[in-house]
Amino acid sequence: MLIVTTNTLVGKEIIDYKGLVSGDAILGANIFKDFFASIRDIVGGRSAAYEKELVRAKEIALHEMTIEAEQLGGNAIIGVDLDFETISVGGGGTMLMVCASGTAVKIR
Repeated sequence: MLIVTTNTLVGKEIIDYKGLVSGDAILGANIFKDFFASIRDIVGGRSAAYEKELVRAKEIALHEMTIEAEQLGGNAIIGVDLDFETISVGGGGTMLMVCASGTAVKIR
């Protein structure tokens, strides 16, 4: 499945637009990741634990979007947009949310 952020595909012909497709992933980050991330916020640096969860959430969202496109008969997704958010939950925890959306198309 070809997945692109552009609305056109160089060298490919879009023969049919199948419709809007999306995929979502919400992953909880456990209390230890939250604690160490807050320390990194204070002293600076990157949070490897959050980065791994973010990559995992993105992969899940893109996979779900791909499945939806295949069910519609598409073999590519154009105009893909990824949105990333954090959601605070009770007890001071954080959840990571990734939403992917695009247009499923049939190309040749």
